Amino acid sequence: MKDFFKLQENQTTRSREMLAGLTTFLAMAYILAVNPNILSASGMPAGGVFFATAMAAFFGTCLMAFLSNYPFALAPGMGLNAYFAYTVVLGMGYSWQFALLAVFVEGLIFLALSLTKVRESIFNCIPLPLKSAVSVGIGLFIAFIALQSAHIIVDAPTLVSFQSFSKSNITGHGICAILALVGTLATAWGLHKGIRGAILYGILLTWILGIIAQLIGLYVVDPEIGCFSLLPSFSLNTFRDSFRQFTHLFGALFQPAEWTLRDSEITGWALVKSFNFIIIMFAFMFVDIFDTMGTLIGVSTKANMLDKDGKLPRIRGALLSDSIATSAGAIFGTSTVTTFVESASGVAEGGRTGLTALTTAFLFLISLLFAPIFLAIPGFATAPALIIVGFYMLSGVTKIDFNNYLDAIPAYLTILIMPFAYSISEGICAGVISWTVLNFFSPRRKDINPLMYVLTILFLAKYALL
Repeated sequence: MKDFFKLQENQTTRSREMLAGLTTFLAMAYILAVNPNILSASGMPAGGVFFATAMAAFFGTCLMAFLSNYPFALAPGMGLNAYFAYTVVLGMGYSWQFALLAVFVEGLIFLALSLTKVRESIFNCIPLPLKSAVSVGIGLFIAFIALQSAHIIVDAPTLVSFQSFSKSNITGHGICAILALVGTLATAWGLHKGIRGAILYGILLTWILGIIAQLIGLYVVDPEIGCFSLLPSFSLNTFRDSFRQFTHLFGALFQPAEWTLRDSEITGWALVKSFNFIIIMFAFMFVDIFDTMGTLIGVSTKANMLDKDGKLPRIRGALLSDSIATSAGAIFGTSTVTTFVESASGVAEGGRTGLTALTTAFLFLISLLFAPIFLAIPGFATAPALIIVGFYMLSGVTKIDFNNYLDAIPAYLTILIMPFAYSISEGICAGVISWTVLNFFSPRRKDINPLMYVLTILFLAKYALL
């Protein structure tokens, strides 16, 4: 491992890499519970989706480890799974088998683009100020997700508001928010004292405090409001049923008879030839490519992996991993697989090589056997890790020259849009369009990379057509 992953060259150790891999896994293990809940709304069996999610994460993250030697982890992406279930299947009326086919074809197209250096060229054409802004924006975005998952920030007539800690609410989401805040402060103190693994310990401490709160009655289990038991429970029948459901999901996309459209006589290959198939596939592809790009930019910038020209060495391996994993994930029976922003938590713990990713991958595989334990870790327990990671990634703002408005304002828009639009890709769109337009009307026009014009036109077309 030391030689293959070049640990000494990357100034890291096996123990540090494995600890980082465990931290990344715990920060993104929520996908094992969330993805089945979302995709089951499309009619897919939840237990089977759980298996498919773990297998896709294992396969994709292994690819990342061996093809790129980067500490990035992959899994079915949030947002993309919601588009799959609520828009394509429930909204447009297509069967989930047809939606899986669109994801599969999208992955193949991505693979072709990665082999021809198109995706790599897109990554390299993004100006350095925008890359720094993407890192900052992702930090705020994942911190916002953490605040919501811990119920620190909640829905309100003003769109969002701070959690109420009234007596009537304290045994529900109120105690979740309190425990997440305590965990955040404990993690911060551990970092201040230089304790390696402080982020991981913060997750475990918050979970343990939650279990204690449940045992003494301070945390009341109420599934209707999303407060589930924090104690793991094992059931062999549950494991068997989930595996049986997975066997029905595996390869289901290759059944043309199941490619159907609600209230329509058009089925099978006739649906594939329709214009809607292209639109669906493009939507998956658009979000995937720029969410992945944003994650690679943000995490690699934080880990100082970019070279002096702002390029990510060995990026082709990372892009190939993402592309292959997307198609493989569709075969397993899940929505688009993408690089996770939670990889930043492992990087913050010192992860620098593929050994971090490999550790995360095997934990996803092991989770198939110990699913009740991993699924018992609630969102409010992983929230402190993501909040602290957001703090780490905020430091990238110092690399933006705010006296240069042609760079600073597009960078600002990138940072602003990501958390408020709840989308990494929308932030990138705002930054690319505004940077290209502003610089086009300046003396710097001759220095604009032609690909920036192409991206700007594509982004504008996306807003006009989708």
